[in-house]
Amino acid sequence: MKIDSAHPQVMAIVNVTPDSFYAASRTAEAEALERRVRAALDEGASIIDVGGYSSRPGADEVSPEEEWRRVALGVGTVRRIAPDAAVSIDTFRASVVERTVDRFGPVIVNDISAGELDPAMVPTVARYGVPYIAMHMKGDPKTMQSLTEYRRDIVTEVVDYFERRVAELTAAGIARERLVLDPGFGFAKTAEQNYELLAGLHRLCASGLPVLAGLSRKSMIYRVLGTTPAESLAGTVALGWECLRQGAAILRVHDVREAADTVRLFAAFRDGRERSEGVRSRPVQRSNKRI
Repeated sequence: MKIDSAHPQVMAIVNVTPDSFYAASRTAEAEALERRVRAALDEGASIIDVGGYSSRPGADEVSPEEEWRRVALGVGTVRRIAPDAAVSIDTFRASVVERTVDRFGPVIVNDISAGELDPAMVPTVARYGVPYIAMHMKGDPKTMQSLTEYRRDIVTEVVDYFERRVAELTAAGIARERLVLDPGFGFAKTAEQNYELLAGLHRLCASGLPVLAGLSRKSMIYRVLGTTPAESLAGTVALGWECLRQGAAILRVHDVREAADTVRLFAAFRDGRERSEGVRSRPVQRSNKRI
């Protein structure tokens, strides 16, 4: 199982939780979950990202057993509706990965801690040989927003972190071609740092590994605009375009149709730019025809 990074992908957020920061994304009940999965697939999602543990700032802890119950409900729903659809599980617990793969088969592991919150995570991912999304964060969801001090600029910190972490992950047996990097917008970062990180996203994309951008309806949008998560769709689309422009391979979003449209329009724009640059670089043909 590999992630197709040749063309930008849309990852649909499916929160099997009662407390995610964006209330409209909460699908803790089976009926709402099924509607959400069907809609996400119909609207163009390439990957369904199932989460059973809210990672919003200050989120309450969820027991491993309850997280597994929620993840099993979500992944089971996707497998029943679309057996061949790509599924990722948003978890930092190796036990949840083990139980998911053993019951449902290979999935993508989307770990907000890059393996640093559970020492069993990296060996587990290596053993199963599944794709692994490693995110930059300090602390955990309860403490991360008190850990926003960095010795250098945030882009350099994140790029250097991943240089070290990728070396550690590959040394531990996770194949480089199965790795995806997530800069962690909103995780242990101030609003100003989030925008600095966005402005320098191309530096992380230059690593050669696929980069996931997850900034859908986050506080870096609604606090700047003085609105709410519910009023942050336009901002999400705008910043999603910028992530694509700098080379992001995956947009992780609540609003699938709008993100899929953004990807299609960006592809058309990129094709037009390439044609335009081709015309400009073409040598001028001189004519001997007299007027």
